[in-house]
Amino acid sequence: MIIRKAKIEDIATIAGFNQAMARETEGRELSLEKLQNGVAAVFSDPSKGFYLVAESENGIVACLLVTREWSDWRNGWFWWIQSVYVRPESRGRGVYSSMYRFVKSLAEKESDVCGFRLYVEMENVTAQKVYERLGMQKTHYFMYEEELAK
Repeated sequence: MIIRKAKIEDIATIAGFNQAMARETEGRELSLEKLQNGVAAVFSDPSKGFYLVAESENGIVACLLVTREWSDWRNGWFWWIQSVYVRPESRGRGVYSSMYRFVKSLAEKESDVCGFRLYVEMENVTAQKVYERLGMQKTHYFMYEEELAK
């Protein structure tokens, strides 16, 4: 398996993965056009983040998005790992673990990255166990949001 930074040619695949993830995790049907535009926006503005993909002989089997959050407490960037999707037939084979190690290796080359964060569905105990095995810890924060109607 090869872990690499995603390319513009991967937009359709990543958008499809995001659509599948929304359906699987939240029962939401998201517009593929809006997803493709959202993914493309990352490629046109690197300050929004970057995508990684995992590729096997069967093509792309997983993706994730890394975005940044400035921490004034630490004078450094947290890298948020978002939009993680692994094809069902590739789950349980260490794909995400390989991707996480790749993210860490990229961060180690940067002097101003202070850590990693992600959010996970409360019911997704399998993913939580993976994150903990990789050294991540549950925080004492809850996450709140309010979506604007647009």
